[in-house]
Amino acid sequence: MSNRIGVLGCGWLGLPLAQRLVEKGLEVHGTTTSSDKLEALQNLGIVPYHISLSKNGIDGDIETFLSQIDILVINVPPKLRQGNAESFIEKMKQLQAQIKKSPVSKILFVSSTAVYGDEDGDVTEATPPNPVTESGKQLLASEQLFRNDSSRLTTILRFGGLIGPNRHPIKQLSGKKDLKNGHHPINLIHLDDCIHMIGTIINEGYWGQIFNGVYPLHPSKKDYYSAEAVKRGVAPPEYLDLPVHDTGKRVKSENFLQKGHQFTTSIISSST
Repeated sequence: MSNRIGVLGCGWLGLPLAQRLVEKGLEVHGTTTSSDKLEALQNLGIVPYHISLSKNGIDGDIETFLSQIDILVINVPPKLRQGNAESFIEKMKQLQAQIKKSPVSKILFVSSTAVYGDEDGDVTEATPPNPVTESGKQLLASEQLFRNDSSRLTTILRFGGLIGPNRHPIKQLSGKKDLKNGHHPINLIHLDDCIHMIGTIINEGYWGQIFNGVYPLHPSKKDYYSAEAVKRGVAPPEYLDLPVHDTGKRVKSENFLQKGHQFTTSIISSST
């Protein structure tokens, strides 16, 4: 891991990732959309940049940021919820136009298993994407944007639901009633394994590939979230008891596991 690395988006995942890379002795450049965080990044040994992407352009010194790195980790989640919609693919086009003028030779694009849509049964990296949400559609278009650039190597990392410090779906699900698909399997990954996978891809040079990032344990939503609610002392979600017509999507991280790597952090919370 001798290359200079840029982390575009030092947020919930990007900041601890950048910290871990610095701890490994790497030169890490990181961006934030908040000027208030620049000093904090610098204090952690990260070369800080104040950069913000929009569909109309990029605010901040993106040229200098890209000129200083060989590997770029793009960790910018789409913000397409109601009332806060933006064109993610247009932002990525603005970014790619700048990358084309830079020395960046390798890209790791953080995507989502949302690109597989509502597939039923086991899903691997060989499963054709079929997104149904606007977020999934724009992520897939962005994946293709970078992968179609033959002048540099792009690896796609599709994470499942993210859990970790101060982040767990049970917080939103607690006490909810009349939920559907309680028999569907969960597809989650812990923050520590997100960082572990990114570090492994960079360290091993797994470029030009696609990886799913989901912990290999898939209890049903009803069983998992009920147990997690008990551990936290909160009301469990209630699922409707409806006839079962499907099995739900079970995302397999075949590429990572078949290369001999393991996941390190269980998605099952320890009892509190």
